[in-house]
Amino acid sequence: MSISTGSSTTRRGSPADEETPDAGALPITGVTGGRTARGRTRGQGWRRAGWLRLVSPIVVLALWQILSSTGVVSQQKLPSLSTLVSTAYHLVTTSSPTYGTLQHAMLVSLERVAIGFVIGGGLAMILATVAGLSRIGENAIDPLMQALRTLPLFGLIPVFIVWFGIGESPKITLVALAAAIPLYLNTFSGIRGVDGKLAELGRVLGLRRSEMIRQIILPGALPTILVGLRQSLGTAWLALVVAEQINANAGLGYIINQGEQFLQQNVIFVALIVYLILGLLTDYIVRLIERRALSWRRGLLEG
Repeated sequence: MSISTGSSTTRRGSPADEETPDAGALPITGVTGGRTARGRTRGQGWRRAGWLRLVSPIVVLALWQILSSTGVVSQQKLPSLSTLVSTAYHLVTTSSPTYGTLQHAMLVSLERVAIGFVIGGGLAMILATVAGLSRIGENAIDPLMQALRTLPLFGLIPVFIVWFGIGESPKITLVALAAAIPLYLNTFSGIRGVDGKLAELGRVLGLRRSEMIRQIILPGALPTILVGLRQSLGTAWLALVVAEQINANAGLGYIINQGEQFLQQNVIFVALIVYLILGLLTDYIVRLIERRALSWRRGLLEG
């Protein structure tokens, strides 16, 4: 049945019209639902991956406890986990004249690695940016950094003691050098690895050099810079283990030295495990920053 008014005709009761859905509502609902489901799936995937990463460490710890407690490996060589937990509790709750407290040693070590990393990492970023953005800067800076990279840093300890004495300066200097090299190399490589077409696009858009650096070059180099940041933190902690054994009177390295003198393997293992945990925590913080800063890359890979 149809009703005509002039040249306009309106049909009522058409089956085709009754079955036609709202065309405007479908894309919005579908896209929104898809994005929500994709985001939920992505979050569940990251949580699942986080739990899966704990499987192998738990297996290793279980084997450690079994081998040590059953006597397959001597307690003098590999103390059991229960012994280490008891030792750690004693070091935390009791201020020993030999070791002090574990938390105080941990704070001293954190302070040293933080100061050394800020100094070394800051200088590395400045030098890498200057060398990466200028041929003159590259010719002036890069040969020196490459030469420094080949030096055995731990062989410099006697030199640092002569130069700076036996206080905090040689320890912080060693940590700063260890942290600077990987961050410099990765930052320099990241800046030089930015696609030249992006720079051409910036010139076409009329960007000034400062805007080009801030909006194109540094964001393009960010993935490589974050890799260098993780490597720098790892080498900084490695350097600290050695640096804190240079006539130290506090810190985790000092605890290791004292434990070696008194032949207490359990104390040495506790200090090493604390080093391990602190290193993993700092690496995890950088990984969180990486996930936030490079979320676009994660979305591309999962898409």
